[in-house]
Amino acid sequence: MGEKKTTKKKKVPQWASFFPDFIIERDPEKCINCRICVKECSYGAHIWNAKKKELSEDHTKCVGCHRCEAMCPTRAIVIRRNPSEFREHAVWTPWFIKNVYKQADQGGVLLTSTGCAVPFRNYFDHLVLDACQVTNPPIDPLREPMELRTYLGPKPDALEVEIKDGRFRLKEPLPRQIKLEVPIMFAAMSYGAISLHVHQGLARAARDLGTLYNTGEGGLHASLYEYGSNTIVQCASGRFGLHVDYLNAGVAIEIKIGQGAKPGIGGHLPGEKVTEEISKTRMIPVGADAISPAPHHDIYSIEDLRGLIFALKEATEYKKLVFVKIAAVHNVAAIASGIVRAGADVVVIDGLKGGTGAAPTMFRDYIGIPIELAVAAVDQRLREEGIRNRASLVASGGIRSSADVIKLIALGADAVYIGTPALIACGCTMCQHCFTGKCPWGIATNNPELIKRLPPEVAYEKIYNLVHGWAHEMKEMLGAMGLNSIESLRANRDKLRAVGLTETEMKILGVKHAGE
Repeated sequence: MGEKKTTKKKKVPQWASFFPDFIIERDPEKCINCRICVKECSYGAHIWNAKKKELSEDHTKCVGCHRCEAMCPTRAIVIRRNPSEFREHAVWTPWFIKNVYKQADQGGVLLTSTGCAVPFRNYFDHLVLDACQVTNPPIDPLREPMELRTYLGPKPDALEVEIKDGRFRLKEPLPRQIKLEVPIMFAAMSYGAISLHVHQGLARAARDLGTLYNTGEGGLHASLYEYGSNTIVQCASGRFGLHVDYLNAGVAIEIKIGQGAKPGIGGHLPGEKVTEEISKTRMIPVGADAISPAPHHDIYSIEDLRGLIFALKEATEYKKLVFVKIAAVHNVAAIASGIVRAGADVVVIDGLKGGTGAAPTMFRDYIGIPIELAVAAVDQRLREEGIRNRASLVASGGIRSSADVIKLIALGADAVYIGTPALIACGCTMCQHCFTGKCPWGIATNNPELIKRLPPEVAYEKIYNLVHGWAHEMKEMLGAMGLNSIESLRANRDKLRAVGLTETEMKILGVKHAGE
């Protein structure tokens, strides 16, 4: 019998590798071949040739995290955008061309992290704040008390008081409330999506700042139960780590219906990220994929949501507030109204620019609406229906500064969640590759060697300092507006003015144009 002929398969070129996003520039006069760059780069972009005793670069592996640049002892490395330019085209920009190359090479879904990167109009930047002059003097926060404290939870329609023992007292006790010393909480980021060290930093910072942090859908690590009075536990569609002790561990339970970075789809923590510790916390086998379905399979109506809200309240003997988190979508006001009527104590709205550890790129960038428009629409709808007092309103998604927080509260929010700012405070450089699990800053990773790069004490100090600084700025801004409490600002849209917005946009936001 004749031998079977085999044909050598030609190697298919990978178009995306021809056009790297970043270029690593190494100054040979400064480089001392210490190889710290090789050690620090978790993506393998720096290569050491032992025979030639020289360093080289694989530009295609560089994600622009700048870790090597920051750690180089002689400042020999600079990371730059690839200066090579495609031919100009108003429609086919390099971003879209490279995305087509990537999918032509791999045939899969484009993945990314962080928040929306498309330069849609940022309404925060088109809103300015009022300030007092002459006849209505400002308040000096250095010399007069300023209150950032707020309370989350339903408020009664009216208060009835009686005189008892010569003192005024409420006839009926107030519904359960959560006190926040600052109207800033830490958003849901699961153990698995971020490292345990970051969770520990968030929990400790929340305790010392007098606010709350959210566990995300990954359950609660055993070391964090001591922070229960500053914890919100999450009940997501995957129900990972959900048991009665977990539900009772915090001061509130959040039902996650959706999130701003990927409305309408679930989540996926790859099996290679499910270590032994994460398997214990999530209550799944080591190495098993943790897949959250798009819907809760027991929620297909507002009535079903009401059933889960009260099931959770029953399970915790009505001692916990129940939050319901939704993404900001086109009919968000009507949805929020239904959620309040279903018995939720707090409605959380996550806007288009909300961050994530992993999402399809097209979802992150093109689905949902900005948080500024969503908050204004929801607050107005609930007021028109006479049910605004039945639930608090928390906003998140794209918040970058204390001024953004102030503007959201003026638009109608009681408090805000921040996620990305806390991670940036820990060292994140927004390389948008959290989904790989190779975060070189030790933030979005479960690699034990990478986690060591960010001790929990450092995460705590950076996060605490960030919010402490924002709180000081918020007091200054309140004082400039002639207000001495954050609750006096809530939905006080007369303290806002628009610059360069259309009539429709101003109508939705409920603000006048500057000069009016």
